Amino acid sequence: MKKKFKNNSSLVLHFIKGSKHYFIIAAVFAALVSLFDMISPKIISFTVDSVIGDKEAALPGVLDALVRRIGGTAFLRAHMTIIAAAVLLCGILGALCRFMFRSLNARGAETFVERARNSLYAHIMRLPYAWLGENSTGDIIQRCTSDVQTIKRFVGEQLVALVRTTILITMAISFMLSIDWRVTLGSAVFIPVIIAYSLYFHGRIGSAFEKADIEEGVLSTIAQENLTGVRVVRAFGRESYERERFEKQNVYYTNFWVHLIRLMSAFWSFGDVLTGLQILTVTVMGAAFCVEGSLSAGDYIALISYNLMLTWPVRALGRVISEMSKAGIAVERLRYIMNAEPEKEVGDVPASEGESASSMPISGEAARADGETSPLPLGGDIVFDHVSYTYQNAQEPVLKDVSFTIPAGTTLGVLGGTGSGKSTLMYLLERLYELSENEGRITIGGRDIRTIPSSSLRQQIGFVLQEPFLFSRTLEENIGMGIRDTDGKALPKDRIRRAAAIASLDHTIESFKGGYETAVGERGMTLSGGQKQRTAIAQAIVRECPILVFDDSLSAVDAETDMKIRKALKENTSGATVILIAHRITTLMGADNIIVLDKGQIKETGTHEELLAKNGLYRRIYDLQTAGHEDFNGKGEA
Repeated sequence: MKKKFKNNSSLVLHFIKGSKHYFIIAAVFAALVSLFDMISPKIISFTVDSVIGDKEAALPGVLDALVRRIGGTAFLRAHMTIIAAAVLLCGILGALCRFMFRSLNARGAETFVERARNSLYAHIMRLPYAWLGENSTGDIIQRCTSDVQTIKRFVGEQLVALVRTTILITMAISFMLSIDWRVTLGSAVFIPVIIAYSLYFHGRIGSAFEKADIEEGVLSTIAQENLTGVRVVRAFGRESYERERFEKQNVYYTNFWVHLIRLMSAFWSFGDVLTGLQILTVTVMGAAFCVEGSLSAGDYIALISYNLMLTWPVRALGRVISEMSKAGIAVERLRYIMNAEPEKEVGDVPASEGESASSMPISGEAARADGETSPLPLGGDIVFDHVSYTYQNAQEPVLKDVSFTIPAGTTLGVLGGTGSGKSTLMYLLERLYELSENEGRITIGGRDIRTIPSSSLRQQIGFVLQEPFLFSRTLEENIGMGIRDTDGKALPKDRIRRAAAIASLDHTIESFKGGYETAVGERGMTLSGGQKQRTAIAQAIVRECPILVFDDSLSAVDAETDMKIRKALKENTSGATVILIAHRITTLMGADNIIVLDKGQIKETGTHEELLAKNGLYRRIYDLQTAGHEDFNGKGEA
């Protein structure tokens, strides 16, 4: 796989598009802040030596001419308020420039974060189902929040500060050299030492931060899982166990941060010592030269001021290097997400210069007047042709040379034990898992699904899972999730109510105080298992898809409701191809054809009556269930 972002800087440059001009203008104002900061000590030095004292003025040509025109140092001595006003003016202009610098820098940083989050979210939405299964939700969230903030702090504070610091150091040394090169050398000798020890700590801080970042992701995963599954935790009385598990990981995570803080403390403490020595060196050298008469009092004051201005930027330069370690790890973790290969749509072509790929119509879809795309209709028989599939890192294939045909408009029943490959068949049909060229093929109406854009394919397959996911919205919003009429308006309420009625959910909804406006809570936790399944069924029906897949999605409803739903489906989805996956034979009895899976292979196929007559696996399961034992393992064993 060719990586889109070959290095960290390429990803940062991608995120910084749209905010680059803010940082550039902020850097200009940062330079002006440094300039005004440098002018004030020069004015004070001139005042002490030439206005109060009798030293000949040493001003730049323009300023020297201006002073002579207004009456020279004698006039300034008589009107000291002019000098005070000049210092005040420099302070005001510096403050205005500092305000503009901070405002623009903050605007650029927030714009950077906005683009980074949008890019990450959009990319994650296009990543394969298998990738999302391999990476924990908590870790992904931690990367998209904490790591993004780490990069924001570096780009918004340290990177621009690096430009400002470089300008300030250059100016400070230049002004100091114009006064006395010996004192300047005594101050500058500490700069390479500070940079050297900063580089030493750079690697150590980076590796420590990486470990702490990883452990924070683990901690976030534990918290996310337990808060989401709080009902299960309490139902099994596992509060103490989960609390101890969280606390153990929290201690582990805290220890990494304690180690990191110790490194940072050593870094800053060593810096304090060097800064103190730098100030002491300039103070002592300047005082000695003043005593011997080679340095004036005004110049000494200016050197002290410039050196104080120099010490913090040099320290900040060391901080930039140490913070670069954290930001580098954070960018690397985000680069892992951004370089993950997204699902490839059929007919993808490179966008022309100046045109984004996302703005181009997808092959296999028709463009609508409102700019969206409508899927081209799918029809015809569904054929699984010698399909085999092996999960990544698995030793044994979950499906082995499976072949069958579902005639258009018929109902197929799929029966099998846990791990027999029932759900995998449907994931492959929806291209949530991709078949390679040597693993057979799946066709709809004679067209290989690998040639159908995944978005178009999925819009036309209503897929209801055994464990449906509902969003923290109202029942009406969940049923009509993501569906719009061709004019882009919200789905008509009568269509939602019709779908709820087919799913035998209408009476349940009407019993709620809020009716269809009832909020279901996170993951639908305020609903029972059967109510969630029926909501998901209504969600699939309302889309009026030509293909409907029910993956054991009637397991949580009673037999009577099961029968009512199947009857309503048959009456209201005529022409649709229906696939029923179930453990309960009564759910499959009315199917036009039934296949029995065992260990990834089709063991039996036929109608309900034909399978009973074969006296095989299907018959044994049927006998067990009709005798009152509905649990089986796919081998006819209770």
